Amino acid sequence: MTDREQLHHDGYALLRQAVPVGWLGGLRTRFDAGITPSDQWPVPRGADWHHSLLDDDAMIQAVCRLPQLLAVVSELIGERFFLAQVEGREPLAGGGHQQLHRDLSAQRPGDIANAMVYFDDYGPGNGATRIIPSSHRPPAGEPPFDFNDESRSVQLAGTAGDILVFDVDLIHAGSLNRLGTRRRSILISYFAEPLYASYLETRSLRGIRMDASERFEPADFPLRQV
Repeated sequence: MTDREQLHHDGYALLRQAVPVGWLGGLRTRFDAGITPSDQWPVPRGADWHHSLLDDDAMIQAVCRLPQLLAVVSELIGERFFLAQVEGREPLAGGGHQQLHRDLSAQRPGDIANAMVYFDDYGPGNGATRIIPSSHRPPAGEPPFDFNDESRSVQLAGTAGDILVFDVDLIHAGSLNRLGTRRRSILISYFAEPLYASYLETRSLRGIRMDASERFEPADFPLRQV
């Protein structure tokens, strides 16, 4: 199976050490500086998470534009797209558990891709992401998924600088930070261009400040080894 076939089969790619090591200290500093209490967001955030407002920071924007990351997003979305949102998230000690869920495509399967960029080492102890590989395109006639069924879930683990890129229909969830060690990350969303009008109608509700006018062409970011 080629890298392209594997990506579409699995619905995700885990890019190891994709963020330059020299960037990580600055990214953590920016994350901490942007932590904003829940009641200061347009829509309240979960109390068991740190949420960081950092979308207009130049270094954060550079991470969102790493060529290796954009190549995977290009392959997943398959048409002209834009950077829609980036937000910092960190599960607090004793918090962060989520039920398995899908974030859901908007107009057609595959029109949104997400990426989690880890600023700290992550694993079962500090709330790392759980996924169900290949769950983004269930076969016709398959019964609806039971989101309480964890039997197929895979707990990710890795080091600071890794990036998880996934189709928004992939079943996934955050996990309990039982050790209380830091697990700072940013969640990035990329939308296919036809979603831009509806995006403009709702961006203020999510506290988005960055410019989203840039467009990315899949042909400019060919998929290589993932």
